[in-house]
Amino acid sequence: MENKPPSLDTLSFLIFILSFNIFTINRAMAQKATIRVKVGVVLDMDHYVGQMGLDCISIALSDFYATHAYYKTRLVLNNRNSNRDVVGAAAAALDLLKNVEVQAIIGPFSSVQANFMINLGDKAHVPIITFSATSPSLSSFRSPYFIRAALNDSSQVQAISAIIQAFGWREVVPIYVDNEFGEGIIPFLTDALEKVNARVPYRSVIPSLATDDHIVAELYKLMTMQTRVFIVHMMPTLASRLFTKAKQLGMMSQEYAWIITDGITNELNSLDRSVMESMLGVIGVQPYIPKTEQLQNFTIRYEKKLLQNNPTALSLNLNIFGLWAYDSAIALAMAVEKARVTNAAFLKANISRNSTDLDGFGVSSAGPGLIRALSTTAFRGLFGKFKLIDGQLQSPPYQIVNFVRVVRNSDNSAEVGGYCIDVFDAVVEALPYGVPYEYIPFAASDHNSTGNYNDLAIQVYTGNFDAVVGDITIIANRSQYVDFTLPYTESGVSMVVPIKDDKSKNAWIFLRPLTWELWLTSFCSFIFIGFLIWILEHRTNEDFRGPPWHQVGMIFWFAFSTMVFAHKERVISNLARFVLIIWFLVVLILTQSYTASLTSMLTVQQLHPTITDVNELIKNNEYVGYQNGSFVFELLKDMGFHESRLLAFNSPDELYELFSKGSRNGGIAAVIDEIPYMKLFLAKYCSKYTMVGPTYKTGGFGFVFPKGSPLVPDISRAILEVTESKKMMTIEKKWLGDETKCPDSSTLISSSSIGLESFWGLFLMVGIAAVSAFIIYVIKFLHENRHVMYRSDPHSTIWSKTTELLQRFNNRDLSSHTFKKTERREGDNRSDCILRVIESPNEHFQLSPSSFPLTSPRTNGPPSPAFSSLKSQNVVFQTEQDSSLENKFKMTQGEAPQVIIQEI
Repeated sequence: MENKPPSLDTLSFLIFILSFNIFTINRAMAQKATIRVKVGVVLDMDHYVGQMGLDCISIALSDFYATHAYYKTRLVLNNRNSNRDVVGAAAAALDLLKNVEVQAIIGPFSSVQANFMINLGDKAHVPIITFSATSPSLSSFRSPYFIRAALNDSSQVQAISAIIQAFGWREVVPIYVDNEFGEGIIPFLTDALEKVNARVPYRSVIPSLATDDHIVAELYKLMTMQTRVFIVHMMPTLASRLFTKAKQLGMMSQEYAWIITDGITNELNSLDRSVMESMLGVIGVQPYIPKTEQLQNFTIRYEKKLLQNNPTALSLNLNIFGLWAYDSAIALAMAVEKARVTNAAFLKANISRNSTDLDGFGVSSAGPGLIRALSTTAFRGLFGKFKLIDGQLQSPPYQIVNFVRVVRNSDNSAEVGGYCIDVFDAVVEALPYGVPYEYIPFAASDHNSTGNYNDLAIQVYTGNFDAVVGDITIIANRSQYVDFTLPYTESGVSMVVPIKDDKSKNAWIFLRPLTWELWLTSFCSFIFIGFLIWILEHRTNEDFRGPPWHQVGMIFWFAFSTMVFAHKERVISNLARFVLIIWFLVVLILTQSYTASLTSMLTVQQLHPTITDVNELIKNNEYVGYQNGSFVFELLKDMGFHESRLLAFNSPDELYELFSKGSRNGGIAAVIDEIPYMKLFLAKYCSKYTMVGPTYKTGGFGFVFPKGSPLVPDISRAILEVTESKKMMTIEKKWLGDETKCPDSSTLISSSSIGLESFWGLFLMVGIAAVSAFIIYVIKFLHENRHVMYRSDPHSTIWSKTTELLQRFNNRDLSSHTFKKTERREGDNRSDCILRVIESPNEHFQLSPSSFPLTSPRTNGPPSPAFSSLKSQNVVFQTEQDSSLENKFKMTQGEAPQVIIQEI
């Protein structure tokens, strides 16, 4: 029976099995080739910062080895829970050093836990890397094996003292916790305050395990003092209790000033909402973190992975400690590879019977090399530039955090401020009579808003308020119940979308300055001009003569060399010169325009909106943002947006976060809101977003009064007076930002490539000149050869006449001055003999020795044999005395025979 070849499915299966085996073997070999380096991690796993740090470390190593697969080393994590205890952290570190023999330890979580662990690392020559222990007392000078991949708390004292100096305060009371974390900053803080002439009359120390009664007692003591400026430095959990009690005692009023350090500011997002409400008016400092694309991508991946692995996570907010943890793991992975930690071992000491566990672990042989590698490791991380100096990160710029809106006084009155408030104050001042008024926040007893803008307008209709001052838009349904003044802001609702930089970075960007129509027209024009110049110069210019392929090459060479004005061939014909004068003008303008356009594309941002039409958002089912409580929500539903695709925001920062996430990751693709809000947002983020699309008309912002109020016409006239004055510009600059500092993004959106419509006039002009020159040349040529055209020979046909005309065109124009006899040169003491070649009118004419009535130069003898041997060839002779011509024969084939004439 004949064997059948295997089927295609069988071959595919065999190839798959073979490929899988090869992949498995290679992967096993790769894993076998890598060196596993044990690293300990000691954190408070039941604290959200500790869990966040562990997650960020795991993600960092996964990201790093995915892009550095060629590394021979791999970090293997050995996790230990310190259980928020000093002894627990020490025991975990001791276990890792003695039993696991790790080469480095990431941790501990707090500054209190770090002291003993640092001593263990120093004894075992194992680096201790912390990303959250920030106390200045944990100085790297105490141990060369302590690395602080975080900021020293002392780095923020200059920012705090600058705030004190700006407000002119002369006395400050620090409130801090009585442990390693709290006490470490005090010497540096007092020194910085002394430099700005601010003294510290009292130090308020709060125990880490203080009860509420203890906190209240300390606050009462502070209330009896004259100092009203406090700097709080403690962990967020204790600070939350402190501010809650301070609010209950009325110490969060305008009479007091509170400043918090970055230990609290960095974790504000994790605090309870009620605690945040009690901290209104507090000023905080924190390191400035650049908003990079790498950071935004990591934040999205972190939140997504956290939800997948732990749906009941304590917090999804990624703060600065997570960024430091990520960068710490990257730095350690790079240092281990750089130090070539391969066969690292612990050198055991001699242990006696009476020895303790501290004597039971040895000294790492890889420690000195690893700590040197860490000290020289530098890269761009999530936090910014990672570079250790004296074992710790260097201080970046600090920023001030202040969420201030309404400040309650001790008598429950309120101090309010804002753009609308300043406008109303200016309008009332412009009235010809005085109007007493009092601002009352539209809020419940817990100081939270009790409704939206429609509810606020209804309060005037029902008589609960005499007027409403705020960012209330004038719309039809509200005007049925209340009267509005004239608007004091620009009216309308518009859309803001991200802008993208379309600056091309590919190899073909040099083609983009011109459209393809202009490229094609320019190319054809170059060929046409080259061909026309060849026609005009062929019969009179030796540079445009020669073998056929040489002439074709000359056409292309001469045409495109004019683009950079690099042509070397002389132009003899006046018609050709006339055409080239016009052509050079066109080439100059075209090349300069191309250069300018290309320069703009390479240097100027090419910004374009990601979306230009609202219908595109609806069609693609994109998420769209709107301001919480605004009438825009109903407007968007009327436009066709589904309610599930609309996301609310309360501030420009929240709007920026929604944009940063992206529409595919729980964010938005665009925001539609009133123009004043959009201008406020663009004033802060103008480099990333732009206002596009049609503007939906509204009445703008106005003040609300009851129906028939006599104040409405007077207030409206006063609004006109204020808006037309410089005072309105001052208010807008104060609250909405200076528009001159941030140019309109629409001006940054560059135009497209240069098109043919910009140059058709030039091409028309050169076309007219070229065609005119060609027509004149043809008429002149036909006139000179009219005897050929009018020949009455019966054997002569149109084809023969055309052929003869083309042959005559191909021959030299003997009447041209370039081929005329050369006159005898005057003033030369020597006799120069030049022999010129002149075309014979008879193409069958043959030269014979008798045709040369010549004598040799300077003799009366017969012609030389060289002269008499020439037949039917084009020859140019020159004596050695004439240096302007070549001293040799020039042989040109394929042309009519020549007659040689002697010139003496």
